[in-house]
Amino acid sequence: MRYKVTHRTTYSGSDPVSVGHNQAWLEFRECERQQVESFSLQISPEPSVRTRRVDAFGNPVHMFSFSEGYQRLEVVAVTAVSVRADNTLATAAAAKTTVEQLLTQPPNRDPWLAEALEFAWPSPRVQWNHEIHQWAAQSFPAECSLLTGLLDLTSRLHRDFTYDPQATTVNTPVQQAFELRRGVCQDFAHLQIAMLRSLGLPARYISGYLRTIPPPGRPRLVGADASHAWLSVYVGEGQWLELDPTNNQMCLADHILLAWGRDYSDVPPVTGVFVGGAGHRLAVSVDVLPLD
Repeated sequence: MRYKVTHRTTYSGSDPVSVGHNQAWLEFRECERQQVESFSLQISPEPSVRTRRVDAFGNPVHMFSFSEGYQRLEVVAVTAVSVRADNTLATAAAAKTTVEQLLTQPPNRDPWLAEALEFAWPSPRVQWNHEIHQWAAQSFPAECSLLTGLLDLTSRLHRDFTYDPQATTVNTPVQQAFELRRGVCQDFAHLQIAMLRSLGLPARYISGYLRTIPPPGRPRLVGADASHAWLSVYVGEGQWLELDPTNNQMCLADHILLAWGRDYSDVPPVTGVFVGGAGHRLAVSVDVLPLD
């Protein structure tokens, strides 16, 4: 599938911002299953300073600052990207091993595991306790294949937790979302990552977009799509399997990957600090247009 993705972020306020410094994770990274055809980042007004770097996880990051201030800021990222649906190798790797086999094999049997273990530890927004560990362990009885356990855990999260945009905020801790049994896609991704890491499995947070299909007979609404979050788990042989607990599925061509990190704090779409700007307001719209 080919897509044109437009992500528009607008900041405004009753008083102008005098100084502002920002970072944006809005340029798609390339990986095995997707290729970026074109990308543009339009910023209005024009920043005083504008640079680009690659972060510790390999994601492109755009940095821009304002020394003369603004009252309204608009950041528009437009990307053409091609996405493949094939996850055969990751599925096969997960089907033929168990958690114990993956984590106890000699290093020379899996040279990618040491690098993957970077995503096996607690991170700023992914912590866990005994209850979370015990809840996750139910999906992985002895001799259960990694694939079977992963799909069962994803299904249980989808079944037992309610999607509720009013229940949590961007700063809600994993333990609180677990107790509430409610949240949004970011919470579900953080929860499953915490559960997998509690078992010793490396898992990373993915930010991106999900193609939405309107009901039959209804027009597609421009700008009505939204950012999405899911995760990938290391399954051996250099393969990562992407899972979407919000929708109880493995990720295919409808999931468009933007960036990955340990958790949301590593890859927020736009973040920054500023002086001034009373009455601050934020508006975000996303449009995912299939081109095929």
